[in-house]
Amino acid sequence: LVIATGGRIAEEMIFGKDKITNGAASDIQMVTNLARKMITEWGMSEKLGNLRYNNDSEEVFLGHSVAQSKNVSDSTAKIIDDEVRFLADEADKLCRNILKDNIEELHIVAKGLLEYETLSGDEIKDLIKGIKPSRDDFDDTDIANEIPQTSVPKSGGTTAPQPN
Repeated sequence: LVIATGGRIAEEMIFGKDKITNGAASDIQMVTNLARKMITEWGMSEKLGNLRYNNDSEEVFLGHSVAQSKNVSDSTAKIIDDEVRFLADEADKLCRNILKDNIEELHIVAKGLLEYETLSGDEIKDLIKGIKPSRDDFDDTDIANEIPQTSVPKSGGTTAPQPN
């Protein structure tokens, strides 16, 4: 949960709340879904205990839920929502603290991503140590000079045989 919140929180810390992009939408969905599973399926709530609260009995029509049987009371549903929110909020707080404590490294990695677009885990570790990634084995000019390979013959070279 903490890792999934990192991108959005880093954006907010660096650019401000009013400059957050929608790039974290899938991360927010992942946090929500994972936290809900932790509470409703995996028994990770002291308030709800080791019971399964997941609803497996949905009827689906053309990919949309048209009927759903309710298997929890309104008060239990409220507890589930509160527990999911608690887990998401705690992940957010912990992530903020980690990023604040490592703000210099955050800036180093952000600049590295702007320069190199992608970084491996080892390259991130090296950047933080002040070692730039070695990209000697990759040369853009090799790709630009390659002749595309195709199984389709070039036009104009030969004519097809004519029937007799």
